[in-house]
Formats: sequence, structure tokens, C-alpha cells
Amino acid sequence: MIKRSSLTWQIILLVVVLVMIVTLLVIWIINNAAEHRWVLLTIGTVFISLILVCVIVYFFWGFKEYRLNRRQANFIDSVTHELKSPIASIKLCLQTLELRAVSPEQQHEFLKYAMEDVQRLDSLIDHLLAVARLDHVERNEPAEDVPLDGLLAKCAGEIRRRCDLEAHQIRMEVEPCDVRGRARDLETIFLNLLDNAVKYGGPSPQVLVQATPHGEGRIAVRVSDNGQGVNFDLRRKIFQRFFRGGSELERTTKGTGLGLYIVKTLVSKMKGKIHVHSRGPLGGAMFEVDLPGRARPPQAEEPPPPAGDDSNLPAA
Repeated sequence: MIKRSSLTWQIILLVVVLVMIVTLLVIWIINNAAEHRWVLLTIGTVFISLILVCVIVYFFWGFKEYRLNRRQANFIDSVTHELKSPIASIKLCLQTLELRAVSPEQQHEFLKYAMEDVQRLDSLIDHLLAVARLDHVERNEPAEDVPLDGLLAKCAGEIRRRCDLEAHQIRMEVEPCDVRGRARDLETIFLNLLDNAVKYGGPSPQVLVQATPHGEGRIAVRVSDNGQGVNFDLRRKIFQRFFRGGSELERTTKGTGLGLYIVKTLVSKMKGKIHVHSRGPLGGAMFEVDLPGRARPPQAEEPPPPAGDDSNLPAA
């Protein structure tokens, strides 16, 4: 892993090399131009230019690797914390139940805490498994028409249960429509977006989910929260693998930096797009997902039987 100190020396070395090459190039051009050695001058100029390009490309490649390594280090710290914290909490609950006589109410409370930690571990494992299978999801896997309104209601119910939210904290404004895709991938997308909205919402999270058909065979799904929004310079970075702003030692929000990366990858595989807006209708961030789909036509109601028609009455 590239350390910060080694990166400093790389930058110093790069600057020194560039200065030396440029100085040499200028002196060499002045010296050879007087003697009209144009062929050698041209070849040398091209050669030194290529050296400059290679050095610059190498620097940017090294800097990109450094940033990736830094995100990976944050990811390892985050996963370590996300694994150890719930395990320690579950262990404490079980030890308390084993060593102390507790009332039925306290027993129920300890079991509730332990179950929340188990769900936290389960969510982390789901994230890791989702990342592991992203590269193996084939674009030609069969897709189907998935009722989006029912799927979003299911995801909202799961997040309410998982985060112990009231029904009004996740509001739904979803028109009846079908999305072309795989139900499991769609669940992963919207569970992550809803979980992210609750996690980064205000002290009392409020989430608004909207879905409307638009254009030719497209569905727009918007997930808004009442948090602090997303800084303009982070709107692209938040979709990178392992990215989480700041240091893991100073962070208060749980997570691994994989959720939005999973969302963007799955949306792209479904021939969709995702954008984040700094301010949505609730004052916080708004994630907008554009997916292939169509509005579901309203089902025609069966007309009532004509008056005097006794054909459907049971026989006496």
C-alpha cells in the first residue's frame, strides 16, 4: 500500500525530473537550431516529448492508485468496525442473559438489541456478496417486467422494520408502472438508496419516494431525504468503490462505502442512469434513477350484470 510519505517523494522527484528535461530540451533546441540539424532536432523533440508524456501519465496513474489504496484502507477499517461492534454487542447481551437473572421485559429488550445487531451483520454480508457477484452478472440474463409500485412498497416496509421507523417517515408517491429488469437487482438498488436516505437524513429522518413514467418507455424514481445534502464536488465521487468522505476514526455514520457503488453498477447493467441532486423537495439530497419501463394501464372494471339477469344466481 502506498503511504503518504512515499507520495511526497514521488511528487518531488517528478518535479525535479520535469525541470531537468525541459531545461535540457531548451538548451538542446537552441544548440542544434543554429546548425540546422532539422532531422535530428525533430526526432529528439518527439522523443523527449514522449518521455514527458510517459512521466506525467505515470504520475497520474500512481496518484490514482494512491487514492484507491486510501479508500481500501478506509474500507478495511470500516468493515472491521462493522464486524466487531455488533459481535461485541451480541456477546454482551448473551453474557448478561446467562449470568444475571433478568425480568421478562429486560430479556425481551436484550433480545431485541441482539436481533438488531444480527440484522446489521446480515446487511453487511449482503453488501459484500453483492459486490462479489457484480462482475459475474451477465448483461444477457433474462429480464422481466417487475411491478415497481409493489417492489418499492416492499423495500420501504423492510427499511421501516430494520430502522424502527414510523409509517409516515417514508412517504410514497408512486404511479402504477413496471420496470424491465431483475427483481433481485431492483430490490438491492432501492434498499440501498432508502437505507442511505435514512442514514444521512435529519435527526428524525424523512424520506420521500416518487416514481413517474416519462418519455418513451422510461421510469424516473426519485428518493429524497431531509439531511444536509451532497457537496457539489462529491457528486461523482460518492459512486466510487470504497469511497467515504473523511477518516474512519472520526466518522459517526455506519457504512462501508459500497452501497452507492453497487447501486450505480446495477443501474448501468440495466441500461439506466443515476444522478444525485444537492437539494431535493425535503431539503436534503435527492437520488434520481432512470430505468427502462412503462406505465401500467388501468385494469378495466367488469360491468355490472344487466338488471333482471338471473343467469349467475345459484340454482334452487
